[in-house]
Amino acid sequence: MAELRSGPGRLLVAVYAVFALAACARSAVQLATRFDRAPLAYLLSALAAAVYVVATVALVKGARRLAVIACLVELAGVLAVGTASLLAPSAFPDATVWSGFGQGYGYIPAVLPVLGLWWLARARA
Repeated sequence: MAELRSGPGRLLVAVYAVFALAACARSAVQLATRFDRAPLAYLLSALAAAVYVVATVALVKGARRLAVIACLVELAGVLAVGTASLLAPSAFPDATVWSGFGQGYGYIPAVLPVLGLWWLARARA
């Protein structure tokens, strides 16, 4: 059994950290400059950013339970927002990190929580 923060775990933390940074920056700009244009999308981007930050910190600290919860919330968010953005595109005039199941980010947001949950199940703390 691999150690939680070694090998692929380090890569997973790095990807989560990049997404946390990108989502935080994107949502901060959106909320500060054009909130009235697409408030739902921008608030969902902020939620995604918060989830990525929590997942990153939990993985770095080895807080397995919190990391699992963050990955599950992320997966639920990607599935819910992805589906909603396809069924009601008018509600999402601007994309979020999770719109179209993460289409704007190469679908990494849809794959990342699955990889995170897999790694957490496989690795020891």
